[in-house]
This record gives sequence, C-alpha cells and structure tokens, in this order.
Amino acid sequence: MARIKRLRIIAFLEGISLLALVGVAVPVKYILGDPYWVRVIGPVHGLLFLLFVVHTLSVGVEHGWKFGTTTWKVLVACVVPFGTFYIDRKILAPMNREK
Repeated sequence: MARIKRLRIIAFLEGISLLALVGVAVPVKYILGDPYWVRVIGPVHGLLFLLFVVHTLSVGVEHGWKFGTTTWKVLVACVVPFGTFYIDRKILAPMNREK
C-alpha cells in the first residue's frame, strides 16, 4: 500500500510539473523571450518524470500488473497533460483503497 501511495504522490508532482512547464515556462520563454523558468522547471520535471517511470515499473512488478492492461496506461499518463490526474483517479486510487 505504501508504494502505491508513493506512486500517487510522484504522479501528482509530475503532473503539476508538466503543467507548469508546458503552461507557464514554455510560453514565457517563447512569448516573452525569457528562458529562466524552463531552465528551472525543466530539470525538476525531468527528475520527476524519471522517478515516475521507474516507480511505475517497480510497483507494476510488485503488484503483478499486466503490462498490456495496466502498466502501459500508467506510463502513457505521464506524457499527457492531466494524464497523471486521470490515472490516479481511475487506476491508482481504487488500488490504494483495496489494500
């Protein structure tokens, strides 16, 4: 249970960082010509992205997720804006309640 809870926290943070990067930092860079926020948020998002992928694979193996039915959905969620929030509600939260 603790590992799914940790995955949910990482997913939330990764989702927020993606939205901040795509919704704030990139427009500021290209509209205002100021790349500062991309340089700050980009590496943070990259680290959270890697943590999410590694933790997803680890939790998937531990819980016996079938790659073709669960793991791939969770992994794809981290590249779609709002995807991690959707996956949290539809897949991770129900699993967290079961254990």
